[in-house]
This record gives sequence, structure tokens and C-alpha cells, in this order.
Amino acid sequence: MTIALVLSVLVIGFAHDVSRSAHGARSPRRSENRSFGALTNRLVGEQNAFDARLAYLLGHGASLSRAVVLARLDQLAQQLPGWQTDASLLRRPTIAHQLNTVTAQLFEQRIDDDATLLDTIAGALRLPWTPLVTPSQSFSAAQASLANTTAAWSLARWGLVREPGLVRLAPLSDTMATVPLRSALADLSAAPTLTLVRGIGITAVAVTPSPLPAPPGQLVLPPTTTVHLAVTVSNAAVDVQPVTLTIVATPTGALGVAQRQVMSVTLGPLASYGFVANDLATVASEHFTLALSVAGAPGARRWPTTRTYHVTMAPSGAG
Repeated sequence: MTIALVLSVLVIGFAHDVSRSAHGARSPRRSENRSFGALTNRLVGEQNAFDARLAYLLGHGASLSRAVVLARLDQLAQQLPGWQTDASLLRRPTIAHQLNTVTAQLFEQRIDDDATLLDTIAGALRLPWTPLVTPSQSFSAAQASLANTTAAWSLARWGLVREPGLVRLAPLSDTMATVPLRSALADLSAAPTLTLVRGIGITAVAVTPSPLPAPPGQLVLPPTTTVHLAVTVSNAAVDVQPVTLTIVATPTGALGVAQRQVMSVTLGPLASYGFVANDLATVASEHFTLALSVAGAPGARRWPTTRTYHVTMAPSGAG
């Protein structure tokens, strides 16, 4: 009886240790599965929102300006690097059925697919855009890949429902996989508000020393040996635009010498740039014509591409 009692105690104790060990093994797995599920479901939700926003932009972009469409595409593109980081985090620790590796691979592929679609839309509208993927796949291949990853995920996402934590993973949408992208891009490209219209102009001229009161088109300056010019040129287009500014000073009398300066810059979309010229050499009582001209695109928004001033340097006090 004593021996039987001792054996019973040992068996019960061993069973308790086994149960406690099993419970201890399940607890970390449950925590890992739930952490994995939380990150995965957040990524799924963000990608589904991306899918819906891009599809809406394709359907309603014709009523927007080029600047707004560019801004919205850029906002969508800014999400992709964060997704890439999160996808890499999914690879560790290992989850049942290697679901972590499968999930990471699916999301990484969808990131490339989404980047290809953004590149395609920006290219079709001739927007100023740095490609997100190089070399990129065709947009039809990207859409097919989105459809394939959505189908693969619809099976893989059930992998944890019977595992510790009972995690349910959300489904992926496939809106952008089925959008008739070619016709949508054709409609956007034909929209008047999205047509690329180039235009530049001189928007401000600053002269030092400050001019004295004079009629429009004339500059009367105090007697000085140098005149400082700053010219602001603006780009009215939502595109990159090279521009060249030419400054010519031509004497109209016996005093002074002819002077010419040429400067160039590339302006970003809707950007302005202030050219600072080398000082013009002048003498008292000099008269000259100052011609400013900017080249690279037609004038826009009533901004002139040329400005001409008749400059008079006042006589010196020594007379």
C-alpha cells in the first residue's frame, strides 16, 4: 500500500509538471500569435485603405488639378517604405505553418505591385515623379500579381484560427486588381485640368540702390558705381522646367559700357527662384537700356517673359 501510494503521488506530480510545462509552452505561442496578428491586421487595413484611395483617385481625378493629383500620389507613395519595414518584422519569430514567412512575402510583393501602379499613373499624366521601382513590371503584371496575392492570402489567413490565441486575420481587398486601368488613365490624360501646360515668367525685380520716383518703365538711380539686380522667375507648371535668364545693359549715350549676363536654373513644380546678378558697373549721368528676358517656356498667368527699363543715373553732386 505504501509503495502504491508513493507511485500515485509521483504520477500525479509528473502529470502536473507536464501540464504546467505544456501551459508554459502555449503561453508564449499565444502571445507571439496575437502580436503577429495585430501587426498583420494593421498592415492589411492600411493596404485596403490604400487600395480604396487609389481607386477613388483614378475614378475622380479628372475633377482635380495636377498639383492635387501629384500630392495625393505622393501621400500614397510615402506609406510604402513603412510597409517594407513592417513586412520585414513579420519574419521573426517563426509562426505555425511558416505563416510569418508567407505573409511577409505576400506583403513585399504587393508593395512592389502598388509602387508599379503609382509609377504608371504618374508617368501617364507626365507628372514630375521619381520612379519607385526600377526596373518596374508592367501595370498589367502588377494587377495580376495583386489578384494572385489576394487569392493566396484568402487561404493563408486562416492559419492561426486553431492555434494558441485563436487569431483571425483580416481579408485583403482586390479593387486595384480589377480596375480597368488603361481606360481610366486615358480618361485622366484627356481631362483639361490634368493637361500639362508649361508657363514661366518674371515675377519680381529688385534694384539696389532704390530707384527714385519715375514713370513706369523708367529707373532713375542715385549716382553710384554699381547697381545690384535680383530677378525672381516663377514656374506655373506642375512639372520640372529649365529656365534661362538673360540680362543686357546697353548704353544709349557716350558714357558706360555694354554688359551681358546669362544664368540658368531648373525650377521644380510651381516653384520660384531668385537670380542674383553680378553687379552692373555704372557711372554718374549714364543712360542705358536694361533688358531682362527669361526663356524655356511661354509666359503664364500674365507673367511677362521680358522686362525693359530705361535707366538714368543721376549726376554726381560734384556736378
